Order: sequence, then structure tokens, then C-alpha cells
Amino acid sequence: MATSFPSAGGGNRTGSYQRRNVDPFAAIRRNHRIKVPQVRLISPEGKQLGVIDTAKAINLALEVGLDLVEVAPNATPPVCRIMDFGKYVYEESKKTSHVKSTASKIKEIEFSARIENNDFITKLRHAEEFLAHGNKVKLRLKFRGREMAHTEIGFDVMKRAVVDLAGMGHPDADPKLIGRNIHVMLTPLPVNKRKPKFHVDEPEEPEADASAAPPPADS
Repeated sequence: MATSFPSAGGGNRTGSYQRRNVDPFAAIRRNHRIKVPQVRLISPEGKQLGVIDTAKAINLALEVGLDLVEVAPNATPPVCRIMDFGKYVYEESKKTSHVKSTASKIKEIEFSARIENNDFITKLRHAEEFLAHGNKVKLRLKFRGREMAHTEIGFDVMKRAVVDLAGMGHPDADPKLIGRNIHVMLTPLPVNKRKPKFHVDEPEEPEADASAAPPPADS
């Protein structure tokens, strides 16, 4: 007996996937969604206006084309502020996106406990380039074999790296041993305070003087 299937087009499907509301600002009560009888009101300029009836607070906000927004729902009574809620959402979204983009820009430089000086300088030069572009830099030193018996050598390497890169970035915390690795994260300094030590732009070669006399021809 043939089995019938529902057609692909049209119709409400009871098992269809419904998208969840992921708006982080959806839970913030504002205007007529604020149901408590009274609120502690703050003006758009941040001035405390005291405890007033919620209906009156809503009218005050709407009269000036703004919103009454609940900023401290757990207070008694809840604290509300008159503000432009759309502008608030926009500014907060910009902050969040900036944090996410910054967090994703992490570069890693790996060292060894017995790294040669030339290799050490090369790695520091790369670290300076990353910091110069505003990236956070994770320095990682990996111990191999019996090197774990002398972790102080690795710590000396990492501390030296942090000191040498101090003109470009500062450590978020002291170097830390995790398993067989020492980690330390560097955050770039403000642009106007960065002073590279290893990555120096090569000076441009001077252009030839067009007015200079040509060399004498061979006789």
C-alpha cells in the first residue's frame, strides 16, 4: 500500500522549527510593559527625580519623545530612566561587536626553552608587528622532554620577552605554567605610546641627483 506524505508547499506544519528570540534587549521592560505602581525615576541627564507613579513617569518620557526604561528591576521600587531606547540599543550593540572583534584577533608566538638568540629576536619582531596592528599576542613556551626539570629557564625566556616587548604591549598577568607550557597574554598599548624595539622601518634610499654630472666616457 502506498504511503502518502504531506506536500512540500504551503500549510502549517506542527513540527516546524521556530526561531528563538535571541534579542539580548528583549527582557528590558520599558514604557507600558512596566507594571509596578511606582518607580524611582532618573531624568535623561542622570538627575534623581524621586519616587513617582509609573503612569506619570511614562507620560513624562513620551511627552519629550523618549522612553521610560527599567534599569534596575530588582530595586524597591524599580529604578527607571528616561532615555532614547533605540539609541541605547545601538550604542550597546557597538560595544559588544567591538569586544567580539577584538577577542578574535589573538596572535600566538611560540618559544622554546633553549631558543637561539637570532630566533628569539625574529619572534619578538613578529610579536611587535601583531601588536602594532592592534592584535593581542599570546606568548607560549613549550617544554620538551627533560626541560620540565628546569622550568626556571623557560620563565627567564618569557620574562625577557615581556620586558623586550614593553614598548608595544603590556601583560594581562604574569607568565603562568599550564601543563608543559608557559603562557602570557599581551595587550597592545595605545597607538601614541607604542615604541617598537625590533621592528624598525628601513630608511628609503635617496633618489639619484638628476643634476649630477655623468661620469666621463672612456677614451
